[in-house]
Amino acid sequence: MKHIATVAFAFAFAALIVSAQAATSDQIYAHPGRLVDAGPAKLNFYCTGTGTPTVVFDAGWEDWSPSWLLIQPVTARHTRTCAYDRAGSGFSEAGPMPRTSAEIAKELHAALHNAHIPGPYLLVGHSFGGYNIRAFADLYMPEVYGEVFVDIEDDDVASPTLRAKDYSEWKVDGQGLIACRKALINHQPLPPIPSVGHSYTPAPNTPCSHQFFRGLPMQEWSSGLNATVLHIASTRVALYDASISEMQEIPADTTWLIAHRRSFGARPLMILTAQNRHYDNARTPPAVHKQHMADEREHALTQARLLSLSTDAKQVPVPDSGHYIQLDQPQIVIDAILGELPKHGGGAP
Repeated sequence: MKHIATVAFAFAFAALIVSAQAATSDQIYAHPGRLVDAGPAKLNFYCTGTGTPTVVFDAGWEDWSPSWLLIQPVTARHTRTCAYDRAGSGFSEAGPMPRTSAEIAKELHAALHNAHIPGPYLLVGHSFGGYNIRAFADLYMPEVYGEVFVDIEDDDVASPTLRAKDYSEWKVDGQGLIACRKALINHQPLPPIPSVGHSYTPAPNTPCSHQFFRGLPMQEWSSGLNATVLHIASTRVALYDASISEMQEIPADTTWLIAHRRSFGARPLMILTAQNRHYDNARTPPAVHKQHMADEREHALTQARLLSLSTDAKQVPVPDSGHYIQLDQPQIVIDAILGELPKHGGGAP
């Protein structure tokens, strides 16, 4: 389940440090990169660096390429990297419905081949993006070098109770998006973000266009990138169509992953698990903190079940991070990616 938080949390000091870096490097994501034919749509790619394996990033639900702005420039110093916008998001064209993880994986595969971006691929996914890169591996395992899971969705290995809870939260989030889309196409004022169904409390009367990523504007970004993303979120119906469909297909995606699960063999798999997704701090009431800690333990145990996918799998708990590890603790994500590169002599496993 996607976790968004207001930026007034305990990690604000870290965001202030990285925001200056982001402001000097994020303008690439404020403009279209390379549009690549993926069959039913053209997908927007940002590819930098040289070498093998090629690192491919897939962002979380309601997110796109800027999610990786603190990770991609550093990783690109060591190998080829490609961040992209899924169909309907960012600068990519709208794709066919429904927006299942299998369809997303097929489009990514077609785009990589049409752009002459050869494998093997080290796939990095955050949140819902983890479902997509897992579907890619199940469909195209011979082309996969390895994967890095950045606090990914895990309903296919979750308990029935937790899975039902996640589905309920997805449904509420989707209802808010549907209302936002309706206002947009009818040229009506955008309603505020619903005050329920989220892991955070939005400021009163915050427009629903601000619910993308972990709450717009993002303090880690430059004003120019924030303006571009807010414009897309305030004007582009295709973004809402894609996000709503992706959310609605989560149960089917979960069933698909269970039915099509394949072993990664000895391919490297790094599982980064956030341990403070509620952003608790010294002001959190003790009873609330106790419940949150129980939630985090269950989350860690659920993610640990993903270790069975590979004989070369490792789980790394990230205690001082919320759901967006790539923003709260970017160096941990960078180290996880770079730590996989030397394995198997740099070739396909």
